[in-house]
Amino acid sequence: MKDTALFIRSSGASRYKFNDEHPFNPLRLELAGSLLETAGALSPDMVLEAHSAQDIELERIHRADYMDAVLKLSVRAPHPDSLALAARYGLTTEDTPYFEGMHEAAAAISGGSILAAETVMSGRALHAYHMGGGLHHAFPGHGSGFCVYNDAAVAIAAVKDKYKARILYIDTDVHHGDGVQYAFYEDPDVFTYSIHETGKYLFPGTGFTHEKGIDKGYGACCNIPLQPYTEDESWLEAFSESITRVARAFKPDLIVSQHGCDAHAFDPLSHIHCSMRIYLEMPRIIHELAHEHCGGRWVALGGGGYDLWKVVPRAWSLVWMAMSDHEISSRLAAAPSSPAPLPEQWLSRWQPLSPEPLPEHWLDPLDIWEPMPRREEIRLQNRAAWELAVQDL
Repeated sequence: MKDTALFIRSSGASRYKFNDEHPFNPLRLELAGSLLETAGALSPDMVLEAHSAQDIELERIHRADYMDAVLKLSVRAPHPDSLALAARYGLTTEDTPYFEGMHEAAAAISGGSILAAETVMSGRALHAYHMGGGLHHAFPGHGSGFCVYNDAAVAIAAVKDKYKARILYIDTDVHHGDGVQYAFYEDPDVFTYSIHETGKYLFPGTGFTHEKGIDKGYGACCNIPLQPYTEDESWLEAFSESITRVARAFKPDLIVSQHGCDAHAFDPLSHIHCSMRIYLEMPRIIHELAHEHCGGRWVALGGGGYDLWKVVPRAWSLVWMAMSDHEISSRLAAAPSSPAPLPEQWLSRWQPLSPEPLPEHWLDPLDIWEPMPRREEIRLQNRAAWELAVQDL
């Protein structure tokens, strides 16, 4: 197997846009891709273009009646009968309203994640990154949390049976990865791990330590709910300690990771107070686990992230740089306190369009950040949570 990384693009992902006011904006994909290119980290020979997922692939996770409703609501002027059913399928909420071209865009995203998983499991490359993926809240019969089709679950299902693979799904979005968890809640061959802000205070209100799977899948699910205002040190302790134990116990054939970057302090939709440091360290930890436990086989997806100017481009770029062993990732890890400037070409291109000043460096200047009150109390609560979550492993 070649020790290479491939970057998966699904052109239809750029059309996955609910409306101009919605926080889920595909512009973030362009911003991150542009940053990688100007940093010299992404060249055309590293890119694979994906096709849209076929209905038979989506049906591994989604019900036929739901997919039919999505398709009928994707036209410019849906029939009144279709509109009457939209609420039943979760497609009239403020979070997940139906939009023209919805089925085509969501199927394109699923196709990208399927290609990423197939690329790795077939041996074409050791790692694959589909930045446009990670829509982890969609359920078999309804949309939820900005997600119409659950591309992560669809991709896992596509390769699990074909390759008879044990798959470890790692979700680092600040919101619990509920849709993927429940898609495989009875499946002992898919271990779902999610580290997120506790559902006591944040959507979707799930992801507690007692959620461990059911029937044959009991024990193949681990949730690490963190307290609001968690900072870097506590987040990284909880993640590194727990995911290392999970990987060691489960012994996966493939790791699929979701990289929502909304645990950053600047994100407007959550209360975790981390910096860019966790987005430097997290993919490096996953990369090491992939090589230690499953021959390096690793698929990474995007996800949430709603400060699309200051956070998402840097965080998602750091995933690819860790995956592709780019020298910027190594340099930042070796000297995180040394200023490392973003490419001037990228800043010059995007600053005129940004509503606020763009960051000038890859990492945040933590020396000027105010520490959170109750830091020690939060750290102890988080430690108790992750210790409880992994006590049976």
